[in-house]
Amino acid sequence: MAQVGIVMGSDSDMPIMKKAADILAELGITFDMHIISAHREPEEFFNYAKSAEERGYKVIIAGAGMAAHLPGMCAAIFPLPVIGIPMHTTSLGGKDSLYSIVQMPSGIPVATVAINGGANAGLLAAKILATSDSALLDKLKAYSAGLKDQVVAKDEKLQEVGYQNY
Repeated sequence: MAQVGIVMGSDSDMPIMKKAADILAELGITFDMHIISAHREPEEFFNYAKSAEERGYKVIIAGAGMAAHLPGMCAAIFPLPVIGIPMHTTSLGGKDSLYSIVQMPSGIPVATVAINGGANAGLLAAKILATSDSALLDKLKAYSAGLKDQVVAKDEKLQEVGYQNY
């Protein structure tokens, strides 16, 4: 049974949503992924959101661009956390998506990451799950230590070659 549902309105969102999936997979978190348009397939969308809890989801990650109703509608139906990923758009650079997701009415919260923030959405879902899973928390701590090691290695390289040659 999947712990996280990943849903997007279009296959054009896949490169960003894959970043969330990659993080979840790296941390050993089960998930499934679907393309469902809240506007073009309202019945399928409602069935997805209404059945998410019984399918075992603890968190939904929803990506959307332009009108960006998918995350908010998931949050209106699904009783557990929803993380919205606003997608970059050509017309308004993703600000339209960001505002649509972050400006939810009182009582319908959606955690929102940066525009195209797929990796952070995966990490936030993992952190939510880690509140009741100490093994996952240890994996997250190791992941963070790995990030630190990457920065240290980059600085060491810089110091070796000198900033003039970097």
